[in-house]
Amino acid sequence: MTKPMTQERELVLAVDAMGGDSGPQAVVDGVAYAVKHGLKAKFVFFGDKTRLAPLVAARRETAGAEIRHADNIVAMTDKPMHVLRRGRDTSMWAAVTALGEGEVQAVVSGGNTGALMAVSRKQLGMIEGIDRPAVTALWPTPRGRSVVLDVGANVEADENQLVQFAIMGEAFYRALMNVDKPTVGLLNVGAEDLKGHELIRTAARVLRESDPDMAFKGFVEGNDISKGTVDVVVTDGFTGNIALKSAEGAARLLGGWMKETLTGTLNAKLGALMMAPGLRKLKDRIDPSSNNGGVFLGVNGIVVKSHGGADARGVASAVNMAASLAGRPFRDEVAATVKTVMNRRQRMAEDVAEETTIKAAAV
Repeated sequence: MTKPMTQERELVLAVDAMGGDSGPQAVVDGVAYAVKHGLKAKFVFFGDKTRLAPLVAARRETAGAEIRHADNIVAMTDKPMHVLRRGRDTSMWAAVTALGEGEVQAVVSGGNTGALMAVSRKQLGMIEGIDRPAVTALWPTPRGRSVVLDVGANVEADENQLVQFAIMGEAFYRALMNVDKPTVGLLNVGAEDLKGHELIRTAARVLRESDPDMAFKGFVEGNDISKGTVDVVVTDGFTGNIALKSAEGAARLLGGWMKETLTGTLNAKLGALMMAPGLRKLKDRIDPSSNNGGVFLGVNGIVVKSHGGADARGVASAVNMAASLAGRPFRDEVAATVKTVMNRRQRMAEDVAEETTIKAAAV
């Protein structure tokens, strides 16, 4: 779980308490779990006050939290355009509004991903120079954690957008992990320079030539994600989402096999009892809940998407992620870097065009 950062001013987080498959109980329990384990923050819960009030009051860690009533919720089946037109009375809309108006420093929601993205873009706007937002995922590796993006916001991404994702991912990793120079790679079908389609090769060329300050390591393959070959893995949302869901499925399959093996016989149960501390540590490392929380990079605000099926521990992970990022200036860094890289690229293209013209005139 991401550790909360120390805040110079009081941290206030908005929580869409009605988002998620398990309803407000898991959300309130998750906030209480985060507070119990050291997070110092004020919370504003958005949702049905009649359902929320007894849940919030029942936990010592949340008893003093503010509740703001919202008449409706965004259903998982709602289309983003429907929510933009008719969702202003929902808990999701109200929570993002509070962020846009500066009342809170970050938003956490386990609701409809497409709707949350649309509402965030509408209410917060985009960082200057960024075409589309990207969703991040934290990925456990032997070296700690890597960041993968995009994992679902964009089914397709052109070379400019992949370059922007790389810039955002680098700044995000630096802010979250306090690493001065994160390494960055583009996910490809092979590590060789000639592998992949022209789009990804162009993105790699732009990053090498136009962003010399980035620790860009070129192409990485699917198995490099879990190996921790680089800190930041960049891809389109279609590929990233499939990779993420595949890894989550594999982790749950492995966990199920381990449980079956360790409880199959009396000797196995005795062995499991002796190995209990190590097994708990292993469970924590492979449990997707411990890495829950995808950040919408590119929008002008900290919006964290919690998995809809997250339990209390998973919600706490997303809440702590929001706390860690609140107040960090990485959005300004992203805007400045994107502008610098795109200006360099434009100048390089103009130089090539001018050289071509000169050569043609000399013939």
